[in-house]
Amino acid sequence: MQNKIHILYLVLCLAMAGSVTSCKKFLDVTPENVGTLDYAFRNRNEAENYLFSCYSTLQSLADITRDPSFTTSGEIIYPNVLGEGPKLYDAGFQLMRGTQNISNPVLNYWDGSNGAPSVFKAIRRCNILLENIDKPIDLSVFEKDRWIAEVKFLKAYYHYFLVKMYGPIPIYRTNHAITDPIGTLRVKRLPVDSAFDYAVQLLDEAIPELPTEIADVNRELGRVTQAVALAVKAEILVTRASPLFNGNPDYRNYKNADGQALFSASADPAKWAAAAAACKAAIDACRQLNLGLYHFIRPANIPATLPQVLSGILTLQNAVTEKWDLNKEIIWNLNSYFPQQANAVPRITAEFDLGSAPGTLAVPISTTDLFYTKNGVPIDEDNSWDFSGRFNLRTGDAANKYLIAQNYQTIKNNFDRELRYYAGIGFDGGIWYGNGVTNPDAALSVQAQKGPAAPKDNSRLNVTSIWPKKLVHYLSVFDKNGFSQTSFRLPRIRLADLYLQYAEALNEVNGPSSEVYAYIDSVRLRAGLKGVQESWQQYSFNPGKPSTKDGLRTIIHRERRIELCFEGKAGWDLKRWKEWTSVMSQPMQGWSIYQSAPSDFYIPVTQFIPTITSKDYFFPLSDQALRENENLIQSPFWK
Repeated sequence: MQNKIHILYLVLCLAMAGSVTSCKKFLDVTPENVGTLDYAFRNRNEAENYLFSCYSTLQSLADITRDPSFTTSGEIIYPNVLGEGPKLYDAGFQLMRGTQNISNPVLNYWDGSNGAPSVFKAIRRCNILLENIDKPIDLSVFEKDRWIAEVKFLKAYYHYFLVKMYGPIPIYRTNHAITDPIGTLRVKRLPVDSAFDYAVQLLDEAIPELPTEIADVNRELGRVTQAVALAVKAEILVTRASPLFNGNPDYRNYKNADGQALFSASADPAKWAAAAAACKAAIDACRQLNLGLYHFIRPANIPATLPQVLSGILTLQNAVTEKWDLNKEIIWNLNSYFPQQANAVPRITAEFDLGSAPGTLAVPISTTDLFYTKNGVPIDEDNSWDFSGRFNLRTGDAANKYLIAQNYQTIKNNFDRELRYYAGIGFDGGIWYGNGVTNPDAALSVQAQKGPAAPKDNSRLNVTSIWPKKLVHYLSVFDKNGFSQTSFRLPRIRLADLYLQYAEALNEVNGPSSEVYAYIDSVRLRAGLKGVQESWQQYSFNPGKPSTKDGLRTIIHRERRIELCFEGKAGWDLKRWKEWTSVMSQPMQGWSIYQSAPSDFYIPVTQFIPTITSKDYFFPLSDQALRENENLIQSPFWK
C-alpha cells in the first residue's frame, strides 16, 4: 500500500504544463505532461505554463452539466430514458432521483472520477508551484508575487469548493514528501471552520498582491484580480455563517474517530457580521472599478424604437449573456463558453430539428412558480392576481403582444408576471425576441403545443415543454440551416449576486433596515419592480412581511432564487439555508407534451418526485477512498 501511494504521488508531482498555442484562451488548455519538475520551472515561460495548469481544474467547473449546484437545484430536470441508466452527460441531473452511491459516487470531485476531476490534485499542483516558484531565474519579483497570490487564491477556492460539497475536509497547506511515513499521508477530516478559516487566510494573503484589474485582456483574460478575490471571500464568509455550517444541530454527533467534533455546537452571530463586512469591502472595490448593474446596450441592428418592455427583458437576459468586455456587472467569469445553448432552445420555428437544437434542458413548473407577478410579490400572495385560476386558458392580446403571441391560446399563469419571468422562461406562446428577427412586431414565439419532435423513448426531449430562455443569447439563431450561436460565458459572480448576499448578511445581523432594502430594491428596480416595502404594502395579503427579520429573510432568499435562476447558485444556496430537502419534496412536473389541444396540453404531469434526504446535503466518499485511508470517516448519514 505504501509503495502504491508513493507511486501515485510521484505521478502527480510529475504533472507539468505543455505549450500553449493561444494566449487569449490559455486557461481553456489543459497542459500536457512533461518529464521533470526541473524542466517545468527551468525558466519563466515554462513556469507560466505550470501556473496555467493550476487554473485548469477551475476552468473545468464551467461545464454546468458537471456543476453539483446546477444539476441538483431542481431548477432544471433532464429526461430519464427507459431501460438505460444515467449517462455521463446527465448523471448529475439524475442525482435528484436518488442515484448517488458510495461505490462509485457521481460527480466525484474527491477522487476524480465519474465526470469530475480531483480537486485535491489541483490543490497539490498549486502547492508544487509554490514550492518551486524560486527556481526560474528570469522571473521578475513583481510577477513572482502575483503568481504566488493567484495560486493562493486557487488553493482557497478549491478548499472552499470541497467544503461545500463534502463538509469537513483535510487541509493541504503543503504537500507531503514522497519519503514521508505512510501514517502522515493518511490525513483526516478537519472541522468545517478550519477549512473556511484557511481559505480566508489564503485570500487575505493574496489580495494585496493581485492586480486591481486585467490590463491586457488578450493575454490575461480570466486571471484573478483583487475584486474577484474579495467577492469570493464574501461568498465564503456568507456560506460559513449560514445554518448548514454555523451551529447545525443535525451534525452534533458527527465526529472523527478520535472524538473531534467537525461542526460547531452552536451558531455564532459574529460570523454574519464578518460576512457583511466582507460583502461591503467587495462592493466598494467593484465601485472603484466603475462596475454596476447591467442595462441593455443596443447594437446597431436593433431598432432605436425598441419597445421599453423588450428593452427591459434584454437587460435581464444580457446581464448573463452580454460580452464580457461590455458587461460592467460581471465580477468573475471563467474562460470557457457556456456549452449548453442548444439544449436550452425551444421550438420557435417550423424547422425544429433535434440534431441542431435538442432543447433537453427542461424547466419544471415549480421553477416558474418562483417568479413574482408584475406587482413584485409571489403569485400566491398577490391580492389582485388570480392564483386559483392560473391554469385556465387565455388568449394573447394586443396589450401583451411583446410578451405573448397574439391570438395564441395559452394559460393565465403566463400573463401579468414580472419581467424576469419573460427574460428567463421559454413558455408555450411566449415571445422569443431575437433568433435573427429584430423587428419587434414580427418576433417569433415558442410553439410547444405542436407536440414533441421525438418519440417517447428518445432522450433528446424536453420533458416539461418549458425552457431556460435565460441561457440562450438573443442573437443566437435556430432555423432550417441548423443552430448558429452567439457564445457567452456564464457569470461566476456578478454584482446583483453580491448585492443580495450583502442584504442577506445585514438582515441576519440587525434585521430590516434602510440599507438592506436599498440593496434588494436596486436589483428589483432593474427588473421593473417597485421596492420591497411598497410592493408588499400595496399588493400582498401579508403587507408586514418585509418589516420582520424572518419575513425579510424569506423575501431575500426568493429574490436570490429568481434573480440568479439557472446560474448555478440555487443548489448551494438551498443547501446552506437548509431549505433543500423541503424544496426537493415537491414533484417535478411539466405539461402533457404529447398533446396538441390547449385543454389537453395544460394538464400537469409528474415526471418524478425527488428522492432527497438529509444525507444528500453532502456528497459521499467512495468506498475506495475509505479503504485507502482508515483515518477518513464517511460523510454524514451515508453508510
